[in-house]
Amino acid sequence: MDHLVITVFAPDQPGQVERIADCIAAHGGNWLESRMSHLAGQFAGILRLSVPAESQGELIEALQGLSTQGIRVLIAESALEESCNWKPIAMELVGNDRPGIVRDITRLLSEQGVNVERLVTHVRPAPMSSELLFHAEAILGVPLTLSLDTLQKHLETLADELMVELKLSDEA
Repeated sequence: MDHLVITVFAPDQPGQVERIADCIAAHGGNWLESRMSHLAGQFAGILRLSVPAESQGELIEALQGLSTQGIRVLIAESALEESCNWKPIAMELVGNDRPGIVRDITRLLSEQGVNVERLVTHVRPAPMSSELLFHAEAILGVPLTLSLDTLQKHLETLADELMVELKLSDEA
């Protein structure tokens, strides 16, 4: 079995996921995992699927053909990791919203060799004021050689600078 990772974009309307799932199943593919969301009137998602090698070309062609129904698809072959030399760490962050906050956080993580495995963000008004707060929840792939305490210390330097609350836990 070969694995593909596909990203889909389409106007949000009922039946979009069904169209994608039907296309995959009709060409021998198996939907393995996905993350999908509605954002600003658009439907976006990323998913991993397996497909028999002999059906891969036909499935890719069919997925690209979904563009006639307004569904744009980007396709990449998946490289499955053989060994695991990282540990999952959960991160929660809340702070005053400002341009560049995601860049600053991810730069610091990258400098420590940390991979962002999953990131969910949103902006909401603070409970007692109209000030906008940035919220982030992430699963980080932290190298086994990097301790949680060391990562926490590096992130706290940024937390002071950005005036954010930060919580790390190894219960990802």
